[in-house]
Order: sequence, then C-alpha cells, then structure tokens
Amino acid sequence: MEASVEREMERDGAELTDLVELARWLGASDVAMVSAGELSAEDDLARLCLDPPCENYGMSAGCPPHVAGPSAFRELVSEYEWALVFRIEVPSQILFSDERREVFRLLHEIAAEVEQSAVQMGYRKSKGFAGGSCKQLFCRDRRACRVVSEGRPCRNPGQARPSMSGFGINVSKLMQTAGWSMNRADGKTDRDRTSGTGTVCGLVLVG
Repeated sequence: MEASVEREMERDGAELTDLVELARWLGASDVAMVSAGELSAEDDLARLCLDPPCENYGMSAGCPPHVAGPSAFRELVSEYEWALVFRIEVPSQILFSDERREVFRLLHEIAAEVEQSAVQMGYRKSKGFAGGSCKQLFCRDRRACRVVSEGRPCRNPGQARPSMSGFGINVSKLMQTAGWSMNRADGKTDRDRTSGTGTVCGLVLVG
C-alpha cells in the first residue's frame, strides 16, 4: 500500500485499517484500500457476459441483465472515496475442479461481511461486489432465483453479492491499482490446470 494512501487512511480513522485486517482474517490472501476514483468499469467487459452468453446470464439478481451495468457503476463510484480490494490465491487446479465453488463462496462471504462491518462502523452506503454467480454458489439446487422469478427477497442476503463482471469492472486494472500481479488460470492446456496459482478478486465500496 502506498504511503500516501496509508496517511489518508490514518486521517479517515482506524476503522479503515480494521476493515483491511478483517478481510485478511476472513481468508483473503491480500487486501488493499485504494481510491474509489481509480476503479474502472468498461462497457466492453460487461458485454462479455452476453456475447457469447455466459451460462449464468439472466439466472440471478446479481448477474446481467438484472444489474445496472457499467454506466451505473461509474456513477455510483463517484459517491465514494475508498474501495477495499481483496484477492484469494489458490492452486490453479482448484479453479478447474468442483472445489472452485468453495473459493467463490468465500469470496462472496468476505465481501458481504466486510460490507456489513463497514455499515456498522457508520459507512452506511458501503456495497460489496464479488466474482462468480450467486445462483451457482448459493442456490445451485434451487430451480430459480426467487428475486428474479417471484420478486421476493434473496434467500442469502448475508452472503451473496453482485457479480463484478456484470458491471464491467476491470479486474486487471484493479489489481494493478492495488499493486498486485494477476495470476490468471485460463486452462488452455493440461499444464495450466495443474500448475501455478490463480487469482479471484472482490471489492467493497466504503462510504
């Protein structure tokens, strides 16, 4: 974390440092507090959910077309000063196995708990975002997301958070802003699936 960011965090209070430590304690490999103004949401990235269609498209309230998209995210970010960014690094082979669900569940759970703790500290507008479809992670055995199909409350409001992909959040730039390198597990070869590490990322707007 840059010294200037650390000084600004000290100015804004120990609560921000507590949120960073909470994310680490919950299981994040790395955590950083960055300026919300450095976040990038791009229309082209959000379109990747549709062309070709992601298998989760339209399946939950946290995925397109049921999220507001990049333009709304850019407007939202303008209301915040801080964003807590965190990542989980795991062996690549896990991200190409059934165990990946547990990794992405943890990602959502960290985002949700940090968000809720921030709200309790007085940052009442705080909002968490994570990678992966909440339908696949928390309601896989349910026929449908009841928010989408019935207009009823989410079954897992304390865990599930909107997908970063649907807002076009540029994860590569996010990682660079946090000062991290991106370990991408793309599975193009058998070796990719069984060696190295992969990174999944989440964030919480704090305000």
